[in-house]
Order: sequence, then structure tokens, then C-alpha cells
Amino acid sequence: MIEYQSFILDNGLKVYVHEDRSVATAAVNILYDVGSRDEHPDKTGFAHLFEHLMFGGSKNIPEYDKPLQRVGGENNAFTSPDITNYYITLPSQNLETAFWLESDRMMSLSFKPEVLEVQRKVVIEEFKQRYLNQPYGDIWLRLRPLAYKTHPYQWATIGKDIAHIEQATMDDVKDFFYRYYLPNNAIMVIAGNVNLDEVKKLSEKWFAPIPAGEVPQRQLPQEQEQRESRFLEIEANVPATMIYKVYQMCERTSPDYIPTDLLSDVLGRSKSSRLHQKLVQEQKLFSAASAFVTGSIDKGLFCISGKLHEGVSIENAAKALQEVIDELVNEKISEAELQKVKNQVESTLILGEIEVLPRAMNLAYHALLGNPDLINKEAEYIQAVTVEQIQQIAKKVLRPDNCSTLYYKSKNNNR
Repeated sequence: MIEYQSFILDNGLKVYVHEDRSVATAAVNILYDVGSRDEHPDKTGFAHLFEHLMFGGSKNIPEYDKPLQRVGGENNAFTSPDITNYYITLPSQNLETAFWLESDRMMSLSFKPEVLEVQRKVVIEEFKQRYLNQPYGDIWLRLRPLAYKTHPYQWATIGKDIAHIEQATMDDVKDFFYRYYLPNNAIMVIAGNVNLDEVKKLSEKWFAPIPAGEVPQRQLPQEQEQRESRFLEIEANVPATMIYKVYQMCERTSPDYIPTDLLSDVLGRSKSSRLHQKLVQEQKLFSAASAFVTGSIDKGLFCISGKLHEGVSIENAAKALQEVIDELVNEKISEAELQKVKNQVESTLILGEIEVLPRAMNLAYHALLGNPDLINKEAEYIQAVTVEQIQQIAKKVLRPDNCSTLYYKSKNNNR
């Protein structure tokens, strides 16, 4: 049970406090309700660029990391299609340092041209290293526009074209910051060895003076239901041929989300999953096979992937993979198989609550979804899923006309 209290500042900043006196540290997590889905199609990669720019200094703090390191703190951030999340962990007695740092960059980021140029080069290099020059790195650059035709999920957080970052101007940067980096577009969670009164005082001192802004009303083009199979085949200098199959699925807040997530676990969560047992262990067609869901706030993707053994034809591998999928669609799984997966998922939830920081992150995310209480009900909802629901979801999602398939062929092992 993750207990919490909350309040809202006059400028709209939502603050959640999770007290745990058994630890000596505190975590400060700030989630901004902006991700790559909020970008203009001609200016992608900005949410991720801002994750980097936020560490380039602010009005009163030219170097973000040094003051934090002096008080024994650590920090990092990540960007997704839906959110941008910043977090700090530090000894709880130095909590105010985190408030000082985070409030200053929320109030006034450094807009020095040299900072933009440095971070622009960092992001461009990341694009090249992670997506262009790494084996299989471009898979999602190809899969996303295959699976999404209208929704902004069709590009990755790094952006769909590195030229968008290369051509970004200071005006572009300022516009993005003042549009989204607002107290009334953020959720702050303070967790660990803290107390509510202290957090209220620090929040009023450091964040209350930051003025609210007008948050843009999100009006994203919604993806239409897929009704035709899609296919893409490419060749590259990669160690082994891979097959990817992605299916449109429900949004994160849908009642179907947890059953769909469990369905992916039945299919490919672990070595006891169907994909591994049948395709890796028994038939030895694949060296690895897995399934997962993207968990997107808007309609997401149910993803299946497999890496072929050398010498295996892609046609035979694809046929065997489809047979495993068809069996799951046409036949109910056993109660025992479903319960095993439920137990695995619940164990993961429990392990994820051991550290303070993941608790803070999860609380912020559930608050963004509209109901932070769900963080304590997830295990209950998981255990309530039935075998009938699993089969219904399988029939609904794993349809051939709802599938986008990518054959990623190895030039060195092309069969």
C-alpha cells in the first residue's frame, strides 16, 4: 500500500507526498504532461531535446549537477511519447536543494545559444549511435509509421527526422518551453523520509511564485481502427533475421488494458511463456521470442518479436509464429497458466515498490492518468481477470487485419 497526501498550489502545481520514515533519503519527481505526441509533425524530437536542455543551467544556477552532487544527490530524466519525467534522489536533510534546483529551471531555463548548440550535438549524436549505427536501432523508426497513419505516435521520441533538431531555432525552443513547462502542466511527488508540513512550506517557498500559464488543449488526430494487414521487408547488416508483429490495442485507461497486458505475458513474458516454450525450446526456430505492450496513454501497440536461428527460413518461422498466435485466439488458456502469469506480474509490482523512487514515479503517472488511487488497486484488478476475458481480447486484438508485420532480414543470413 502506497499511502499519500496531496495538495494543489494556487498556480496549479499538483503535489503528492508519500512519507516513508524507514529510509534516509528523499525522492523528488516532477512529471510534465508533454511528450513527443504533442509535437508538430514538422518539428519532432523537441520533447526529448528539452530533456537535455533542462540540465544546461537556469537563470540562477549555471550548472545544474554541481550543487546537487555537493549534497549527495543524483538526478536523471526520461522522455516518452506521453510524458517528460525528471527525478532527484538525495539525503532527506538536503531536500530543499532539490526544490531550489527544480523550481529555478521551471521558472526560467537558460536560453544561452551555446547551451542549445551543445545539447543539439548531443541529441544528434544519440540519434546516430542509438538509432542509425546500432544493429536493429532503426526498427521502431520503421514500425511506428507502419502501425500509425494519423496519430503522432507514428514518430519516436528522438524524432522522425534528425533535420528537425538540426534546424531548431532559439525561438522554437522558447516557444516549446513556455507552452508546456508550466506549474499547472506538472505533477510533483515527494517521497521518502519527509513530512507533509515540510513539503507544503518548501512548495510554497520555491514553487508558488512561479506563474501559471495557459496549457494548450490537446487535440490529437486519433488513429482509426486498422482493417487491413500491413507489411514491410528490409535488409540490413545485422547478426540475425528478426520478425516483428504489432497490433493496435486499447488506451492505457481502458478496462481492457490489464487483460491485454496479461495476454502479452501469457504469450511472451518469460521462458515459461508460449513463444519461448514452443518456438525457442521445442521447435528451435528462434533464439529468442517475446511479447509486450507499449502501455501508451492513447491507443497503444501489442508487440511480438522473434530472432531467427541461422539457417531457418523466414517463411517457416513466420508460419510457426502464427500457429502459436492462432492457438491462443482459438482455445481458452487454462486457469493454472493464467494464475502463473498473474503471480509473476504481482511479484514485479511488489519488487517495484521496494525503492522510494519507483513509488514516486508510479504515483505521479497514475495521478496523470486521473486516479492516483489506482496505484493501490492494480494487483486487485490483475487477479480479477478471467480466462474468458483473455480469449475475448485475443480475438479482438490478434486479428490478421489488425497486424503490421516487419521482416528485418540479415544480409549475412538471408533465407
